[in-house]
Amino acid sequence: MTTVESLRTPGAVADAERWTAHNYHPLPVVISEASGAWVTDVDGRRYLDFLAGYSALNFGHRHPALVAAAHAQLDRLTLTSRAFLHDQFADFCRGLAELCNTDLVLPMNTGAEAVETAIKVARKWGYQVKGVPDGQATIVVAENNFHGRTTTIVSFSTDPTARNDFGPYTPGFRIVPYGDLDALRAAVDDTTVAVLLEPIQGEAGVIVPPPGYLTGVRALCSERGVLFLADEIQSGLGRTGTTFACEHEGVVPDMYILGKALGGGIVPLSAVAASREVLGVLRPGEHGSTFGGNPLACAVGSAVIGLLRTGEYQRRSRVLGRQLHAGLEKLIGHGVLAVRGRGLWAGVDIDPALMTGRRAGELLAERGVLVKDTHGSTIRLAPPLVIEPDEIDHAVAQLAAILTR
Repeated sequence: MTTVESLRTPGAVADAERWTAHNYHPLPVVISEASGAWVTDVDGRRYLDFLAGYSALNFGHRHPALVAAAHAQLDRLTLTSRAFLHDQFADFCRGLAELCNTDLVLPMNTGAEAVETAIKVARKWGYQVKGVPDGQATIVVAENNFHGRTTTIVSFSTDPTARNDFGPYTPGFRIVPYGDLDALRAAVDDTTVAVLLEPIQGEAGVIVPPPGYLTGVRALCSERGVLFLADEIQSGLGRTGTTFACEHEGVVPDMYILGKALGGGIVPLSAVAASREVLGVLRPGEHGSTFGGNPLACAVGSAVIGLLRTGEYQRRSRVLGRQLHAGLEKLIGHGVLAVRGRGLWAGVDIDPALMTGRRAGELLAERGVLVKDTHGSTIRLAPPLVIEPDEIDHAVAQLAAILTR
């Protein structure tokens, strides 16, 4: 039986350690409630959420419009499987296709599923449309990428923690340095069906490519008859100040790979969006998902698209992002070595002589701000787009405080 004591942080942390596989190393914070940009733990302490579920919570916790859409759908229909149509499916797919300015959408559940879908579609397109000999298709990816954790995806990861001990690895991928157009050009040949990139690398530490890189990738792919697959799972849907991060260079990929914020922080929802020439290569039975495009997810996803159509959240990310980065840049030379990012998304390199990124996360949690470390002394900041200006200043002040303690 659950006791009051077991609901307190130490007991809940101990239970999690006992009963779950240790594939995560969470901070000792046990959240029980949330609203907007704030969460509350089991002891009643409030924290400013500066991670936002790795951008899954772009619209904050329990956004009223999204919760209302979920409640309304829960009272009617939650799952049919794709064996049948349901009354939310066409509206969601049409809305997302229009948002992406493309023809077709294929809904799935998780980001990794969407990336796997993109890989399969690109290969089939390569064989059927480009004419690559069967079994020889190659896809070019970037070093320090993060596209998920399936066995296929970790096969082209360069992160030892994600990759080691999970072989044998799937062939067919070529890895080049991120941001290096010459290396990319050298890797593309007649067997290449796609280039798969994050417009901004999230897990690597919010790495923004050099100016003109995405434009060059687009030009190269068009020139060589190769699909440009843009993984906008973390960078998309308002996070960087535009609907998609590719827009910062006026680039339109051949396929958008979307997830995280598409589900509004309520349900897992992902999708790929592309032209009829590309996604039209699939035939019934060749790819699918029991829960992909389910009524509940589509209802929430349509509400998310409705929020994005207003442009309010993209604007907030642009305006408040300038405030966030201005505050962070003042810390350079005062415990911070570098700051990167766009909109309400930042990678902050803390001087490793001071502390690790993990320690920074622990100290910030003690001061009521939640962040996540990545790769040594780097922390990532990705507050919900509903955050207020004074809350940004508060979080930056807490970071400054732990660096000078």
